[in-house]
Amino acid sequence: MSWRPTYRSSKFRNVYGKVANREHCFDGIPITKNVHDNHFCAVNSKFVAVVTESSGGGSFIVIPLSQSGRLDSHQPKVCGHQGNVLDIKWNPFFENIIASCSEDTSVRVWEIPEGGLRRNMSEAVLELYGHSRRVGLIEWHPTSSGILFSAGYDYKILIWNLEIGEPVKMIDCHTDVILSMSFNTDGSLLATSCKDKKLRVIEPRSGRVLQQASCKNHRVNRVVFLGNLKRLLTTGVSRWNTRQIALWDQEDLSMPIVEEDIDGLSGLLFPFYDADTHMLYLAGKGDGNIRYFEITTEKPYIQYLMEFRSPAPQKGLGVMPKHGLDVSACEVYRFYKLVTLKGLIEPVSMIVPRRSDTYQEDIYPMTAGTEPALSASEWLSGIDRDPVLMSLKDGYHRPSQLVFKAPVKEKKSVVVNGIDLLENVPPRTENELLRMFFRQQDELRRLKEELTTKDVRIRQLELELNNLKNVSPNNV
Repeated sequence: MSWRPTYRSSKFRNVYGKVANREHCFDGIPITKNVHDNHFCAVNSKFVAVVTESSGGGSFIVIPLSQSGRLDSHQPKVCGHQGNVLDIKWNPFFENIIASCSEDTSVRVWEIPEGGLRRNMSEAVLELYGHSRRVGLIEWHPTSSGILFSAGYDYKILIWNLEIGEPVKMIDCHTDVILSMSFNTDGSLLATSCKDKKLRVIEPRSGRVLQQASCKNHRVNRVVFLGNLKRLLTTGVSRWNTRQIALWDQEDLSMPIVEEDIDGLSGLLFPFYDADTHMLYLAGKGDGNIRYFEITTEKPYIQYLMEFRSPAPQKGLGVMPKHGLDVSACEVYRFYKLVTLKGLIEPVSMIVPRRSDTYQEDIYPMTAGTEPALSASEWLSGIDRDPVLMSLKDGYHRPSQLVFKAPVKEKKSVVVNGIDLLENVPPRTENELLRMFFRQQDELRRLKEELTTKDVRIRQLELELNNLKNVSPNNV
């Protein structure tokens, strides 16, 4: 019997990438030169945020999407961190709330004013300290409004309840640096890849490891849940040092279902999965191209579709949420590509070619909206719910009526030998140490001036008292 290749029809076979016109790009961005393997970019339907180069701490800029073009050289920044910013993520339910993590061991939550920043922002809504080393990853829970996950270089994952501003759980099952985190649809499972070459599926509330794979032939770098397919997809490196993807059954990680070599380049492969269209996008760090595939439940499981090519290498990619897409142009995905060499943010739209101008029901099913399904306390109590779905048929016009409220913490004090230990937190970085030193020098100078002024005043009062004593006997 002769071998014949299998062909299958797909509505996404002719998807193509379209780069935005230059006037719709963001130019003159001082994109960070940090080599940390993150995207350094976060996007929602209002703003694009990018980590920037800065001296004496870490900062990122927030630009309203309507203000495209060349950036003002004095663009205000979010600059409260004392170390380099390593990751930023927008809250999926509050579009003005963004979280950041840094080398200064802190996680911070910021509230961006409507219309963007008008001056530098250094005061965060919440400052979260719990890691003993720098924090490299943060992820918002997909269905709960006040749960944030952070992974640090202390090999721990902390779960933060933002309703009280405190960590409520520590996951301590990793033996090396955590490389990536991904949630399933309802947020009841967490998949992680780690530098110890192990892939784990974790029940986040208990911290229990449900499945674990020791990846000897396929060294895992990044992992992503494939929606409700009960599958995981990982990108990594094969034993021959070629870039590779692997498909796994989330309930049995003993062996991958399928492994597929991509190419022989060395850059990290970032996976992006669209659960609505079952499309997988692969973008290599330092590459100019983006490959896309269709995921199916039957063999061959991963079907190659096409490739978007560009000569400009990408540092990282931000992804627009579904409700921010242009449905009238049949846009199914949109990347915001960081081009460091040009200081440019370039929107790249993935478009399904259709002749009809009507709404295309088949490529825009009900999708996860901007309403949380659970509060933080409900999720922590053991409740799981699927995301609240919305239709894109009428476009996205209704803003969320939710208001983010930061917890009000009572000021506590622990005084030892007249020093408030909680007020005087020890410095964590060299920059923070220098800042504390100069701040203390200024305080000492101010106190010396105040002491001199009081000495002069005391001398004046003593002279006046002596004059009164000398005058009073004569009057008597």
